[in-house]
Amino acid sequence: MQTSITLTLDTRQLRNGDKYTIILRLGHFQRTTSISTGHSVSTEFWDENKRKVKAKYKGVISVNILNQLLSEELAKARDIINKLHLNGQLNFLSITQLKNKIVKKNKFDSFYEFGSKLEKDLRAANRIGTANSYKDLINRLKTFTNKRDLKFNEVNYDFLKQFERFHLSHKGNSLNGLASYLRTLRAIYNKGILANLVDGEGYPFKNYKIRTSPTSKRAIESKHVKKILLLTLEEGSWPFHYRNYFLISYLLFGMSFIDMAFLKRKNIIDGRVKFQRKKTSKAYDIKITEQLKELLEFYLKGKTKEEFIFPVINSDNLEMQYKQVRGARKRYNLGLRNIAELCDIEDHLTSYVSRHSFATHALLKNVPLPAISAMLGHNKLTTTQIYLKSLPTDVLDKYQEQLNI
Repeated sequence: MQTSITLTLDTRQLRNGDKYTIILRLGHFQRTTSISTGHSVSTEFWDENKRKVKAKYKGVISVNILNQLLSEELAKARDIINKLHLNGQLNFLSITQLKNKIVKKNKFDSFYEFGSKLEKDLRAANRIGTANSYKDLINRLKTFTNKRDLKFNEVNYDFLKQFERFHLSHKGNSLNGLASYLRTLRAIYNKGILANLVDGEGYPFKNYKIRTSPTSKRAIESKHVKKILLLTLEEGSWPFHYRNYFLISYLLFGMSFIDMAFLKRKNIIDGRVKFQRKKTSKAYDIKITEQLKELLEFYLKGKTKEEFIFPVINSDNLEMQYKQVRGARKRYNLGLRNIAELCDIEDHLTSYVSRHSFATHALLKNVPLPAISAMLGHNKLTTTQIYLKSLPTDVLDKYQEQLNI
């Protein structure tokens, strides 16, 4: 192990007249740094061979207690180094990172302060959606704690269980909504570990498991998608737009509403739609079919390359753009209820239904699961399987009939 730490006197600069600071001299891969103990003595009272203050020193009530405190600091530092070595982390730390782990020197002891700092960093990086999730969590936690500051060490298993009971005790709150908050909390906590704000040994999610409840079937039958397609609506009216949004999303591999809202004319290149998904930054390159072309033509007329395709965003400010998308999505979902009534569709119609319907219909047309996963932009097949876990009952009925004796 190429790391060492010892007690010594820092004779480079005098403190308090003729005294020098007692330090922990840290060596790591041929580099050295010092960690102050907060105590100082003159050279005549320091025993460099025994690495302790001489008994004749009169500057404290008890030299033995002082030496004991110094020995404990050294022991704690060595314990941290040994644990890092055993965990295989030591060799991958710079000397500054190692020093920070020993002294735990950081601006943030508050979970709220650190979370807010991360939120600001995300906004600076134009990751507005994730930043909003961080802000929403912190506001929710502040309500839970009555605005009392929350320290990292307080975020433990018991705290998570209490927050769970608090959230679920309010009418209208769901287990899946709680899971969304807790995933964000976990992300902040994990970043806190990397920033040396909290020790990973007390990780609350070792024992606490984030639970979700199965969602109701979101896919609608293909005959209902055709009903929506054939619906006669006044051109340019909002029901007209909402119908088109649903169909365009379906034909663009179940594109999310936020990705549609941010599409610009320049994303249409050589008969293809090319863009990066907001949620995952995954690049898409989708062919414009004749059916899709017919729907898009209404929105592309007279648009410059820098103009948004759909009438959702009209601001140049990114924060305002995200607010406009959130508001438009709420109105869109309300509008889809009206579309469902006009088409005699009993299923609950939302912006997510087009995505789930696309995935289910692709599976029923024998599109391979890996291809569906790629179309949806999922990194794992298990995520795709969540979309496909509920096949339409009429399909299951047909399978059942085939099993009749």
